[in-house]
Amino acid sequence: MKKTLLAVALAAFFPVTAFADVVVYGKANVSLQNADEAAMDDSRVELVSNASRIGLKGGEEINSSLKVIYQFEYQTEVDDGTNGSQTIAQRNIYLGLQGSAGTIMGGHFDTPTKVAQEKVDLFNDLEGDITQIFKGEIRASNIVQYTTPAFGGGFSGSVAYVSEENDGTFKQSGTPTNGTSLSFGYTSAAFYAGIAADQDVEADGVDLLRAVARVTLGSVQLGALFEQYENDNTGADEDGALVSALWNLTDKWALKGQYGQSDVKMADGETASIGLDYKMTKNATLFSYATTVENELVAVAGERDDTYVGAGIDFKF
Repeated sequence: MKKTLLAVALAAFFPVTAFADVVVYGKANVSLQNADEAAMDDSRVELVSNASRIGLKGGEEINSSLKVIYQFEYQTEVDDGTNGSQTIAQRNIYLGLQGSAGTIMGGHFDTPTKVAQEKVDLFNDLEGDITQIFKGEIRASNIVQYTTPAFGGGFSGSVAYVSEENDGTFKQSGTPTNGTSLSFGYTSAAFYAGIAADQDVEADGVDLLRAVARVTLGSVQLGALFEQYENDNTGADEDGALVSALWNLTDKWALKGQYGQSDVKMADGETASIGLDYKMTKNATLFSYATTVENELVAVAGERDDTYVGAGIDFKF
């Protein structure tokens, strides 16, 4: 369990038992990059904060087989302190119950489909993130989720209900709707495979199917992701695929690459990334990357031919 000065300070004002299982955690991820984007007349050098965050999580045992759990996680911008008009933004926040029969929780957090991506996206939170060409990376509000306990040596599943809550806002079709997201997978030290689906989560009439696999062969990790997207409102029926590879050259150095092609988010979308990481300590990593994001069908999606080259540091605590 990680404990910090913040947890100690909180305990000074409240009973110690109230914070018996609190964990303060987070990460600071900052990079200096050169961005050459089609929408700009020339390239620019910029300092960027890559989903830096801070959070609290923990729980309290009710009995030997049941526990109350919680998490409050917020994103903060290390480079300039604000994201538009916000100093911090909500990420995964929930309250739930965890026991021998599984976990049920409600709040604002990643859908099972997003979580099913696992570790296949090697450039997560950077310019090469799969959000560039794929959909389904949703952190939903008003979501209730049940996750099974692990069984059969590594199998587990999750099902989530996303309530529209008629509060004056409507989804794409103009009619309030409720969505469902579910996933099922197998996880071991050397292998992971999962399948996930969203129905009416992004909008009424929008369905998404995702299949993911990862295998570790000695010092090499290989990953693949396939996605199919259907939108009854626009008639879109698109798909895409992504492959990734990580090679641990030593216990400190890692070389990684990733390529994806998809029509899901933009017509003829394509992204390619290569990177080199140096692990200074268990929690601190220096990294570098080069990423291209492009599409060719100007009349459909608008021309995009962007290149990013950068280096930074990631520190988890």
